[in-house]
Amino acid sequence: MRKQCIKNAAFISFFLISFVLLWNSTAMSEQKRPVYNVIHVSAAITPPVAEYINRNLEESVAEGVDGLIILLDTPGGLDLAMRDIAKALLNSPIPVFVYVHPSGARAASAGVIITVAAHVAAMTPGTNIGAAHPVAIGVGGGGENKTMMEKSANDAVAYVKSIAKKRGRNEEWVEKSVRKSESITAEEALKLKVIDYVAEDVERLLAQADGKKVETATGIRIIRTQNAVLIEKKMGTRQRILAAVSDPNIAYILLLIGLAGLYFELAHPGVILPGVIGGISLILAFFALQTLPVNYAGILLILFGIILFIAEIKVVSHGLLSVGGMVSLVMGSLLLFDSPDPALRVSFKVLIPAVFMVSLFFMVVVALVIKAHTKKSVTGREGMLTEMGEALTDIRETGKVLLLGEYWDAFSDQWVDKGKKVKVIHVDGLKLKVEEIQSQ
Repeated sequence: MRKQCIKNAAFISFFLISFVLLWNSTAMSEQKRPVYNVIHVSAAITPPVAEYINRNLEESVAEGVDGLIILLDTPGGLDLAMRDIAKALLNSPIPVFVYVHPSGARAASAGVIITVAAHVAAMTPGTNIGAAHPVAIGVGGGGENKTMMEKSANDAVAYVKSIAKKRGRNEEWVEKSVRKSESITAEEALKLKVIDYVAEDVERLLAQADGKKVETATGIRIIRTQNAVLIEKKMGTRQRILAAVSDPNIAYILLLIGLAGLYFELAHPGVILPGVIGGISLILAFFALQTLPVNYAGILLILFGIILFIAEIKVVSHGLLSVGGMVSLVMGSLLLFDSPDPALRVSFKVLIPAVFMVSLFFMVVVALVIKAHTKKSVTGREGMLTEMGEALTDIRETGKVLLLGEYWDAFSDQWVDKGKKVKVIHVDGLKLKVEEIQSQ
């Protein structure tokens, strides 16, 4: 009986120990699951976007996650912002994936260099990459322009080739992308070794990348992605606002709203709301303008156009000043953002309606002001002139009239019989000079 109890106790102990070990093993495996932060970039590459990417990379390093995945869809952007991102990726101590996603997305211009700089570069079927030729900002024409373009192209080629060499990617193709604006599909990019993988989604990308060796700032690391935990890192409210404001179309609209609001407040003091909206819009527009390639001739033309609208109030030009204001506004809008890159210019779909609405606004305000200036006064002495009333008594040197529902002392150069209709021709203090209205 004693032996049986010992056997039972041993069996129970074995079972409990096995259970504890199994539970600990499961818990440890759960703890060791790799973790990747995921961010979405679907906009032109501007300083706020660069700040968003770099801050998330810093936070990912601080959190001790296994890597950062950037889902990219960009038409291009500013060179300085792109270089900030590329520098952060090249010096990252953790692996960074740049995944051109979803289908229909692109990594154009600055997006090419960001993709090439990643530890793992991938694309979704139906996406494209390329057209990284640099654009000259604010240079004139002729031989000087050609020289500047050549310098920009040579600098960009050297930069992207050095990155491609470091990452073991196709140096020849990235040079073509810069010099000839060449663009290719995801499948072609994989074949040419511009990227590492083509994958339908993030999960399949991670499955392909499992076990890949990459060189980080702290040395060689083996990417582990089995049973990976993906943590979405959404853009904060502040970053969303700054990124939206930095869009050339939004910045342009804010500039026009700001100028219109301030003008309305100055033309009609005390309304308050237009001035508040105009001030806020102008401040946000100025923030955007410092992050974008702005041509100050464009700003001056827009301001000159508004001055011409205002001048229409004081100068009789029969509409010529208003037409000049519209032309100046259109020209200034076209020149405002000095870049051939469509991602950094105002869209015609925004420009044309905006110019029309702002021009209409200023012309309506100007018309109202002119109407107010030319309208007959309805108060004081001027308001009484030509008003008509009725003689309550006979009027010569003195008399009474009923005018606008009030009794007034009146006098006239000619005799006016009681009950006759009279008209005010002069106001002398509190006495009215009237004359009889002759019946037709």
